[in-house]
Amino acid sequence: MKVLVTGHRGYIGTVMVPMLLAAGHAVTGCDTDFYSDCSFAPGGTIAPVPEIRRDVRDLGVDDLRGFDAVIHLAALSNDPLGDLSEDLTYEINHLASVRLATLAKMAGVRRFLFASSCSNYGRSGDDLVSEAEVLNPLTAYGRSKARAERDIGRLADLRFCPVFFRPATAYGVSPRLRTDVVLNNLVAGAVTRGVCRLQSDGSPWRPLVHVQDIARAFLAGLVADEARLRGQAFNVGQTMENYRVRDLAEIVTAVVPGCRLELVDGAGPDKRSYRVSFEKIRQILPEFVPQWDARRGAAELQAAYRSSGHDPMAVDGPRYQRIAQIRLLLAAGVVGGDLRRRAPVSPASVVAAS
Repeated sequence: MKVLVTGHRGYIGTVMVPMLLAAGHAVTGCDTDFYSDCSFAPGGTIAPVPEIRRDVRDLGVDDLRGFDAVIHLAALSNDPLGDLSEDLTYEINHLASVRLATLAKMAGVRRFLFASSCSNYGRSGDDLVSEAEVLNPLTAYGRSKARAERDIGRLADLRFCPVFFRPATAYGVSPRLRTDVVLNNLVAGAVTRGVCRLQSDGSPWRPLVHVQDIARAFLAGLVADEARLRGQAFNVGQTMENYRVRDLAEIVTAVVPGCRLELVDGAGPDKRSYRVSFEKIRQILPEFVPQWDARRGAAELQAAYRSSGHDPMAVDGPRYQRIAQIRLLLAAGVVGGDLRRRAPVSPASVVAAS
């Protein structure tokens, strides 16, 4: 299958593309590569594939002709980035995603796999939430993803098969590592400072899924019968992998020798708390077989952080935090206020990231 992957140079994309290639798919990428100075050597190398270096907002219908499927990962990827500008969050994550899906349908692309999020559920308490629940996103990021699902879903017909994958909170090693996701962050602090620091009281629920398992879900979605998938949303993860944040901290302190648990002064409950059921994907898409759990992932992260060739404190610094990098690119003039690239990235322009 000929596949266009947007965001192929990001945290998930750099893990997914080699898996797509190994499965025999022909891959083209599309990415502005904001994080070109943020590669993480222990995460492996970035697979070379043909690519379009362009903002997804600027793609045209001709860019999409000839593809069998689009995997749309590119987005402002978390709540802090969403808080940078709500308007831009909606423009990129919602409107540009709907536009891309519309162009894909016009170009004859049959399958459109959209990376949504379990954060769409907002706050659900202790009850398991499924795809049948009414979405209750609490942030601009979550709202932008929910709106994109709604509007892209209206394009579904027998010629066009949109599918919405809602991954749990990602973790795990990648060539474009992120340490602004909970397990990666906790392990980074434990390894570099000997402290597993909780920013909340540890009570919120978080479902977790390894970045490789996210990629496995999209691979399954490429080849499964369209009738099972068309217009459907799937939570991506395993029901047993729902944790309270304090449980994750206990896993980290058990895995990283000598680290201690610490609460930030004034830490209180996080309003975002959701416990998610993954029974639908298990039943309807049995081709998806996740292989990781949080304890194994924490061990993988610890080994990768300790093997990092650069200053170990950089693992826990701004280099691998998306909002910090965007702010550096804005300050350097590499990215404009509309978050479009204005100049190539040079090591000197983002020296503070190293």
